[in-house]
Amino acid sequence: MNGPRTSFYRDKQNAKLMGICSGIADYTGVNAIWVRLGFVGLVFMTGGGIIPFYFIAGFLANKKPAHLYVDSQEQKFWQRVRQSPARTARDVRASFRDIDRRLADVEHYYVSANPRLSEEIERLR
Repeated sequence: MNGPRTSFYRDKQNAKLMGICSGIADYTGVNAIWVRLGFVGLVFMTGGGIIPFYFIAGFLANKKPAHLYVDSQEQKFWQRVRQSPARTARDVRASFRDIDRRLADVEHYYVSANPRLSEEIERLR
């Protein structure tokens, strides 16, 4: 089951017609102008056969919630998750390993200079 940040939505805030192209742009992280140009190209290549699918998607897709993302950094994170969940999970694990290493360095620095603190930490483990 997809969560609210990994689902496709019509983006009515940035829409030109129904918000499908801007929704695709938001979902994939591609600039909306390129999605719109691609759609126009598909219209010409299919002789207009794709237009009914646009309207069907417009009626079936939910409207994007107003406050889906806190900021643009969070939006970019969720776009990366949708593009490659495995790579994103690796990046998050690597960040946690880096944080763990830094905390270990800080602990080592303070413990080596303070034997009483070292004894207290060992006692807590």
